[in-house]
Amino acid sequence: MTFERMLETVRYDGAYPTRERAEESVTGVLTALGAQLAGGERASLAARLPAEAARLLSAAAPAEPLSGQEFVKELAARTGGTTATTRWDSSTVLTLVGRLAGSDVLSRVLTQLPPGYALLFGRGELTQAARQKRVSTTLPAASRMGPRAPKDLATSGR
Repeated sequence: MTFERMLETVRYDGAYPTRERAEESVTGVLTALGAQLAGGERASLAARLPAEAARLLSAAAPAEPLSGQEFVKELAARTGGTTATTRWDSSTVLTLVGRLAGSDVLSRVLTQLPPGYALLFGRGELTQAARQKRVSTTLPAASRMGPRAPKDLATSGR
């Protein structure tokens, strides 16, 4: 996807009146997100974005980690928007970023970020227990086999 196509997609998805308004959202959100990410996850995410978007994400200096809610409030204060419009902007941009990133990269990014970002990316929020489970080693073979058929339950003594 080109940066121009990204802007048009954000404009359409966010129902922005102009391309310039969509670009303001993309610029603000990606710069703020870049400050929340570090190292390999930021580089992996940037590699999935158009070059101009990758530069916005990568140029930000690391900042104090913020929850998703704090991220929105901080961005609203910086841009002069309300928290409601900034939440809309963030969700519009980050949902597209998540689609471009793909499931694996997005999962790694969400694992690095504090709680509250998954909804901004258009995903359900993981609980802390689910985060820890996701990071842990793979499941034993018996767990991957799926549910047992009723016949199996009857013969197992249950």
